[in-house]
Order: sequence, then C-alpha cells, then structure tokens
Amino acid sequence: MSSHGLSSETAFKILCRLSRTVFTAEEITAVSSCSFDGTDWKKIIQLAEHHGVLPLVARNLIEYSKRLPPAIESELQEAHRVSLIRGLWFSSELVSIMRRFEAEQIPALPFKGPVLAQSAYGDSALRNFSDLDFLVSASNVQRAKRSLADIGYRSSKQLSSAVEQFWLRNGYEQCFDGPAGQHLVELQWALLPRFYSVDLPVEALLARARNVTVGNKRMLCLSPEDSLLALSIHAAKHLWGRLIWLVDIAETVRAETLDYNLLRSNANKLGVARMVAVTFWLAQSLLDLSLPPIAQEMIDHDPNVAALGELFADRISRSATYNFESTEYFKFIFRLRERRRDRIRYSWRLLSTPGQSDLDAVKLPEVLFPLYRMVRVARLLRRRSRKLAPVANQ
Repeated sequence: MSSHGLSSETAFKILCRLSRTVFTAEEITAVSSCSFDGTDWKKIIQLAEHHGVLPLVARNLIEYSKRLPPAIESELQEAHRVSLIRGLWFSSELVSIMRRFEAEQIPALPFKGPVLAQSAYGDSALRNFSDLDFLVSASNVQRAKRSLADIGYRSSKQLSSAVEQFWLRNGYEQCFDGPAGQHLVELQWALLPRFYSVDLPVEALLARARNVTVGNKRMLCLSPEDSLLALSIHAAKHLWGRLIWLVDIAETVRAETLDYNLLRSNANKLGVARMVAVTFWLAQSLLDLSLPPIAQEMIDHDPNVAALGELFADRISRSATYNFESTEYFKFIFRLRERRRDRIRYSWRLLSTPGQSDLDAVKLPEVLFPLYRMVRVARLLRRRSRKLAPVANQ
C-alpha cells in the first residue's frame, strides 16, 4: 500500500483499508505518510457513518496519520469520544441485565454489541452499536421480559397475550425501551425470522457457550464458531449492505482461535454454507482477510460463491439499498441457499408465515389467528399484482 495509492483510492476503498484493528508496519507507514491531497473528508466521514466503521476509522487516522487537517482531526476525535462513552454505557447496562438474569436463573447469551467489541476488537469504543441483543429460549421469554421490567425496560410495542404467544411461534425477537431511550434491548429466541428456514435452537447455542468478561462481569456468550456463524447469517440477511458486518467477520477471524471443521460442519447441517462462503469471499476481497485453507475450500467448493460475491461487493461499494419486502430481496435470499430442500422450505414459509406487518394490517380475534396465513398470501399476491400492473397496461 503506497501513500500515493492510498490517497488516490476511492472513499470506499480508503474505508476498507482503514477498517481494521491491527496494522502492519508497512500499512502504518503508508497512512502516516499519506497527504490525502484532494480527499473529500465530508464524504469519507459520511460514508464511514453509513457503513458503521467511523469509530475504527477515526481511531486509526488519529493514531497513525500525521497530516490530518485540524478541523477533521477534531471531528474524528469527537466521534471517537462519543463512541467510547456509548460503549461504556452499553457495557454497564449489559452487566446490569446479565446480573438480573442470573439472579432469576434465566439462561441468556448476549451477542454482538459489547461482547463482540470485546472479543473481536479488544475495545468497546471501536465498534458502534445501538442496542443490546440477548438470545433466550422461547420458553424463557416471558420470564426475561419480567426481569427487564424490574430494571425499567418495557416492550417497545404493547401486544395482547394472545398476539405475544402467536409471535413466539412465528416471530423471532421483541424490542424493549428503557429509561435512556427506545429500542435499547432485543430479546431473540431465534437467529432469524422463521421464514428464512435456518432453524438453530437457542438451546444448542447455550450448550456450546463459553465465558467472556465484560467490564468486571464474567458471563456466557456464543462460542467462537457459533459467533462467526451467527454474524455470517446476520450479514447475509442484510445482504452485506454495510461494511461493518464484514469487519466483524474479519476481526473475529483474526482475534479468535476457531475450529473451522466444526464451523463448516454446522454450516452444512443448517444449509447456510453458501452464506458463510460468500461472507468469507467478501471479507477476503474487500478487507484483505487472510483465510485458513478450510475457509478457502468453502469458497472454492461452490461455483456460485464468486459470482454472488462480485455482485454484492459492487452493491456494497455503491452503498446500494434494498427493500427488504421486495421480490428482488427474496430472490437474493433464495439464491443464497445451496440445497433444494432448503429453497423449497424457504419458499413455503415465506408464503405462509405471517409477519408483524400482516398482524398490523388486519386485526383478527384469537380464534381466527390461523387465518393470518391467508392474510399473508393475499397481501403478497396484491403486492405482486401492483408491481406487474404497469407492465400489463403497456
């Protein structure tokens, strides 16, 4: 990486170069000697915010660059300070919530957030997050909800008991507001909504959990292999639309000792090997991540991975957005499943599993809840017909 090359690269490529926790001596020299002549700093900062990597980029530029404009250096220092304060606050809340869960003997796994920042980044100030995520079994959701209420957290959306039970069967998460703001906590009883057809029981994740220390509190969290699998699935769900989700993968690979045979085996069992392989391909291509042979084999084994990787890499670099209820989005998810049976199951569940928007669109009494499947089908068909209407009228 020459200093000339760095300053002449696009804003997105500069972000990719700067979005890592550890630099080689050569990389440090390149950043420190780079003048960034002609750099559109406003664009760099806006793009870093969009991709969720501003704290990491700010830290690296402040620490290694010797030629930052004073105003930009001040703005980056403020961004890093805000991230530090936010990280400390969320870490403190995480400790309080986990202590409450333990007092009530509620098995829970915090993931992403401060736990990821600590295990992969080594510093909660380097990874932005806006909420705390906890995995609990569906049978413990109500107990966890009561425990959260005891320390001031209330469900972001008030649901009747019947709707809550319905949502436990068909949904995967519930958000909670706290004294400091809205949507600060998420309880999840699955990694993805049911229609994605990635059925990984929380109980299995709890059985493989390990210990981590956040602040002064020792707590359970996902095993390194499960964490990498969950991060890959989460990134795929969002079609890798933000760079931070790939940085999470890269930093986890660099920081953790992983059993890649176990990771590959679990991914194959769930039918998400292609999702994981595309994630590896993108992290390798955009972030220069060095992969172990088994991870490379996962990429090379599936001839669809490179084509999909190139497609999503282009979209990420252009900050392309998605309508997550569009036919285009559902087709992308369909292509990311490598097994025919998973594609069939995904298609069926997509058609038949009601979502929150379906419950909001039509209010049915509890005795008629089974009809929400029909509501789901009708709304999908209506959306499809509206999309085709202009073509039919031509």
